[in-house]
Amino acid sequence: MEDQTRQEQASPAVRKRVQDSFDRQGLMAHLGARLAHIGAGRVHIVLPARPEVTQQHGYVHAGATSAIADTAGGYAALTLFDEASEVLTVEYKINLLAPAAGDHLEAIGTVLKPGRTLTVCRLEVYGVQSDGDRKLVANGQQTLIRVDMTPGQAGQRDR
Repeated sequence: MEDQTRQEQASPAVRKRVQDSFDRQGLMAHLGARLAHIGAGRVHIVLPARPEVTQQHGYVHAGATSAIADTAGGYAALTLFDEASEVLTVEYKINLLAPAAGDHLEAIGTVLKPGRTLTVCRLEVYGVQSDGDRKLVANGQQTLIRVDMTPGQAGQRDR
């Protein structure tokens, strides 16, 4: 049975804000990652397995795996804050549990404890085969800090 939280979408305004922010991320564009789900406190990012994101053994590189996990957690937290707020990662730990193999990777960031200043997220990355078979390849935890944007910074964000 699929997790019910995966089905719950964030409001259209929150989805647009997260998508617009994600679209400004050069690294995610460079890696070829895309947002697959934006829910309140939960975000999924998909990264197709391509030669450009692999390491010498053909698995998706730990750097790419970690980057999509970190980003999924950051956006999961952002879904819970108002438009005047942004988030920055304070720290994260990732455990690489198995070689990151599959048709694509799916990173899931889930808010465990939202806070006024600090928010803690669970990070999971699955290797997904073309037949839908999924294997947990990495998991971790992340702490983010909420940063209030000044009116001038909010305008810069839209450039």
